[in-house]
Amino acid sequence: MTLSASHPLMDGRTSSSDLITTYRGGVPNRRPVWFMRQAGRSLPEYRKLREGGNMLDSCLNPEMASEITLQPVRRHGVDAGIFFSDIVIPLKLAGVGVDIVPGVGPVLDEPVRTAADVARLPELTDASLDPIREAVALTVAELGSTPLVGFAGAPFTVAAYMVEGKPSRDHLGPRRMMHNDPDTWNALAEWAAEASGAFLRAQLEAGASAGQLFDSWAGSLSLADYEQFAAPASTLAFSRVKDLGVPLVHFGTGTGELLTAMRDCGADVVGVDYRLELAEANRRLGGQSVLQGNIDPALLTAPWEVLEAHVRDVLASGAHAPGHVVNLGHGVPPDTEPEVLTRVVELIHSIPPTAG
Repeated sequence: MTLSASHPLMDGRTSSSDLITTYRGGVPNRRPVWFMRQAGRSLPEYRKLREGGNMLDSCLNPEMASEITLQPVRRHGVDAGIFFSDIVIPLKLAGVGVDIVPGVGPVLDEPVRTAADVARLPELTDASLDPIREAVALTVAELGSTPLVGFAGAPFTVAAYMVEGKPSRDHLGPRRMMHNDPDTWNALAEWAAEASGAFLRAQLEAGASAGQLFDSWAGSLSLADYEQFAAPASTLAFSRVKDLGVPLVHFGTGTGELLTAMRDCGADVVGVDYRLELAEANRRLGGQSVLQGNIDPALLTAPWEVLEAHVRDVLASGAHAPGHVVNLGHGVPPDTEPEVLTRVVELIHSIPPTAG
């Protein structure tokens, strides 16, 4: 299947953008930059819009989700919007009891820990994704030639949340299930993969020009465990959108030892967190993959001369790769001064791109 003729990649709006050019291994006119979690609590306009509202309700209100996605593009002049949502939205749409508790994060009404629990999981229907499609369509209509990046939680992270029932520091629950009850784990990971794949596909078909799987918790796994228990599910999720021909990014935190395995799940671009220099990431990947990253979010509060030197170091390190989309090595911290991000974007845009 191909994208519709009116899709931004097909009608020419975003196909030659700096972001898509770089994702596809070409040399852009200007270095592309966007930030994970650029839409959110660091922006006063976001806090005003969200005042008194529920997070999941905001994600499922097409007009609000669209406006929040657009806010950082207007303010910072970044080269992409990242669709405002949450990795547990597919669970919510499927009918799984889940909420985002302020100060805690996603919390499930009932954790999923047995084969019977997995068997009871509801199916994510195509019709339930209509609010996502509407939000993307509204956003793309406003973005014009600026690409929208769609996103979904990678199956391991989604399934791990489901096992723990809430955020965790050590992720012992899913790691134990992998070895104590691998059949149940694999069934749960497959359910999460199908949900994430459908969620991402809805965004891409509705107008997103690229897609990213976020594996927030994959860094808790050894390479052997990742390859056996997580990679097959990420491969399945990517397979659900591969036929669309859009650039696909795979990002995880603490995943420096997993980069090749993550790429081999089906990613065109590998996201690198702040713990590993991009030149080393490029070496580990054999010099064959476009990279995304990896400004350290902690330095966004440093004196400008310190931050500027760090950004320039990241650009120099990224120049070793076949392509480099500048991003953070994790999300924008909520206490980041918006003016700093705008200044970082201006700095990056002022430095000519390299051929890689």
